[in-house]
Order: sequence, then C-alpha cells, then structure tokens
Amino acid sequence: MVEFSSGVKGIALNLENENVGIVVFGSDTAIKEGDLVKRTGSIVDVPAGKAMLGRVVDALGVPIDGRGALSAHERRRVEVKAPGIIERKSVRAYANRVKSGR
Repeated sequence: MVEFSSGVKGIALNLENENVGIVVFGSDTAIKEGDLVKRTGSIVDVPAGKAMLGRVVDALGVPIDGRGALSAHERRRVEVKAPGIIERKSVRAYANRVKSGR
C-alpha cells in the first residue's frame, strides 16, 4: 500500500522504470502532480466479523453510513489465495421468479 502526502491511500499495480500505476482508494482531487508518495509497509486489509453486518463501508472498510466507528477487531487481507476445489463449501442457488409487467 502507498499513501500520498494528502493522506489518500492506494495500491501500486504497475511498476515500470519511469512510472508507477496506482489504484487510488479515495478522492483523486486531493492528489497533485509532484506530490510525495510513500510505502506504508502494510498489505491491504479490511475489518471483518459480525460488527460489519448492516454497515456501509468504503473500499478500505472505513464506515460511510454516519453510524460511528466500527467495533470490529478482526481484520482480513483483501488479496488471498482461493481455497482448493476440495476444500470449498457448497453453495445452493435458488431461483426466485417475480412477475413483472403483464
């Protein structure tokens, strides 16, 4: 993860000789050409657990629903290796039919 001098965070995806491509997690209007960008030394993780139920959060897990801070103490990495086919749990899909129109 990286952080701009304005406090906006992002993740570096394209690493080239002269350029770095960054996905910005927040408003890009606060970022200007020539701004200082630093590595945070951390991997992207977000709050997890029952405290997240019913809450509205942004891409980094920061609450945006006006209901105050989260009480979630558990955090999970955003990018993880998917479990193998044998280890996965089954999921049942149900078809719901709703009439619309005539």
